[in-house]
Amino acid sequence: MKTVLVDIDNQRQRYFLECGDPASAGPLSKPRTCPRTLRRVRIKDRRTLATSFVISLALPFGAFAQENPAVAPRALPVVAGPNDVARFLAGMPVPENSPLAPLTRDPAWQQHAAFFEEQFTKLNVRQLQKLHAWQETYLPESVQPIPVAFYMFSGPDFLYVDQFFPKAAVYVLCGKESLGPPPDPLRIANLSGALGNLENAMKSALNTTYFITKDMKVDLHEQNLNGVLPILYAFIARADKSITNVTFGSLSSGGGFGAGSGSTPGVRINYTDNQSGNSQTMYYFTTDISDGGIKANPGFLKFCQRLGVGSSFLKSCSYLMFENGFGTIRNFILDHSRVVVQDDSGIPIANLDSNKWNVRLFGVYLGPIELFKQHYQPRLRELFAQSNPPPLEFGFGYQWNYKEANLIVAERK
Repeated sequence: MKTVLVDIDNQRQRYFLECGDPASAGPLSKPRTCPRTLRRVRIKDRRTLATSFVISLALPFGAFAQENPAVAPRALPVVAGPNDVARFLAGMPVPENSPLAPLTRDPAWQQHAAFFEEQFTKLNVRQLQKLHAWQETYLPESVQPIPVAFYMFSGPDFLYVDQFFPKAAVYVLCGKESLGPPPDPLRIANLSGALGNLENAMKSALNTTYFITKDMKVDLHEQNLNGVLPILYAFIARADKSITNVTFGSLSSGGGFGAGSGSTPGVRINYTDNQSGNSQTMYYFTTDISDGGIKANPGFLKFCQRLGVGSSFLKSCSYLMFENGFGTIRNFILDHSRVVVQDDSGIPIANLDSNKWNVRLFGVYLGPIELFKQHYQPRLRELFAQSNPPPLEFGFGYQWNYKEANLIVAERK
């Protein structure tokens, strides 16, 4: 009979990945080296050693701790699934067995839930119900299944592309705003402050129809909810979707999405529409889609090209495609869309060739808001005057007052 030292803790480290309380280290922390606890096992031969080792790993951790009280049991990290996180951030109930359920009893979350419930109820009455009525009358084809909906210059505005194209198999959104880390309410020290910043970041989009980028940057970099991901989560949950999987990755120069070290970071969110049961996918990429940005990082456009032809949505995009430095993305949209839904800040009317596109107008054209007054389109004003377009009952784009809003639908001939 002899005594052999069995390195039990080194094997456990493979399961825990890091030493101590796993919840105490951030998601990007490197695994730490654990001090190894050696346990003496009396055995007769190597076969007994192997059997003892397997039995030791199979024992409940509590039993091991009782047998050797000098070794404290290590708790598994408490992690909430992305769908629970999305519902929590959206101010919606989570399952009773969710790790986030105790936080919903915090007055800070309850105030947040009441605020979002009020805001989204108002949004539905003021905007979405009227949008759906317009859609049923003037654009019923938009609610049919389509392979892909492109929303360039979107930022985190999943809300409106989902309303206009609710049955796209894939949505592609992009902006210069970063994703931020996966939101984890269990790690938030100041819950009231963090949720308040999320409310502020979304307030302009809920009260008007667009995000104020400079305000969003300030709000999203405060507290523990950074980047656009918390907003995307909240919109997905409020749109009655259930997130099934979230994958972080980046794009290679060839347009492949994966876990490599590409220069264009992004996320793929798979979810199920709770009403139809359909599975859908949304991508968001942090990228520069100016001509120079695309030349430096061609992966994004190559990724989009792989998805084929679909529909495009453009709203409140700062009239960027009126500039000389955005011709590549403008041409991509024209080449890969059967339908383009936009306000006047999207593709200039001069680029919608009447030999290729049927253009329908809605609302009124009063010209750009003061900030973008240099992009006034005399030709568009003429077309509105000539066509006597149907009015809009909902705000759209920078003209959030429906009496001043315009909407343009271009359909490929």
